[in-house]
Amino acid sequence: MDNRIGEMQVFLRVVEAKSYSEAARRLLMTPSTVSKLIGRIEARLGVRLFERSTRRLALTSEGQTYHDKSVALLAELDGIERGISQGAAAAGGTIRVNTTIAFGILGLEPLLPAFWQAHPEIVVDISLSDEIVDMYLDRTDVAFRVGPLQASAMVARRIGVVKRRIVASPDYINRLGEPKRVQDLSRHNCLGFNFRRSAPVWPLKESGRIVDRAISGSLLANNAQSLRRMAIAGIGLARLADYHVRGDISAGHLVEVLEGTAGDEEQIHALYHGGPRLPFRVRAFLDFMCPRLTDFMDGRARNGRQAVQASGGRIAANSARRSSRKEGS
Repeated sequence: MDNRIGEMQVFLRVVEAKSYSEAARRLLMTPSTVSKLIGRIEARLGVRLFERSTRRLALTSEGQTYHDKSVALLAELDGIERGISQGAAAAGGTIRVNTTIAFGILGLEPLLPAFWQAHPEIVVDISLSDEIVDMYLDRTDVAFRVGPLQASAMVARRIGVVKRRIVASPDYINRLGEPKRVQDLSRHNCLGFNFRRSAPVWPLKESGRIVDRAISGSLLANNAQSLRRMAIAGIGLARLADYHVRGDISAGHLVEVLEGTAGDEEQIHALYHGGPRLPFRVRAFLDFMCPRLTDFMDGRARNGRQAVQASGGRIAANSARRSSRKEGS
């Protein structure tokens, strides 16, 4: 193991004490151990660091240069560690966040202005994607995940429950009628997702149990926003999270159909790298966001449309900068 820093510290103590034996006493070492360490440095450098006599121990010119450089190097090392330690305990720095597009736009982004009022020195690097990214490869500090969690070393903080609704525009219902039974979906244009499954399906509640029912339609997308916009445009039915469409339902842009059959409810969690040395910026972000996002999930916050308008619309973030990768094991 390379222990040049430790050897350098022993060398500086010898210079300070002007004696091997005194330096050994201060370091709780034996004089022979101190002598061997100094000899190791001299052998590596190919020079003598001390002029030795029975009466005194003096530095050679090379020893003086090594001394001066060692003092500067160790001071720089102390400064690096002190800066990192203070930075981890300070409110500043960058926190990298990943979440789904809809949850980011409707739930997270409207809270950012108030978060920055409390923590103006924290930079939020946010990536929005409905694909699951690898938190390690993407260097993500916090990810908001919907559904079952994979076994990992990550810490999970529960946010709430994601409930879903099947929705369509009033225009679509007027043109093609309202489905009254799950079986009626086969006659309708059902807009679906194109990831995680080999065939598009909707988990639906039938006879008290959840059944994956195959659906077909004119659109498959990798994000819920596209499905929502096409549903509002009257293209077809969409199965989306309650928080994603409740503002549109209140505004009359969408109506719910087949109420109570939209299927499974899933947990949403904040995932992060835990441990006793969690950076302050990450802890501050979680402590601020998680209870407010729980209120949002429970419908105690303003509806999505009002929240987006209040936040000034979407925040220019890095969602287009990063490519999405499925999370590794």
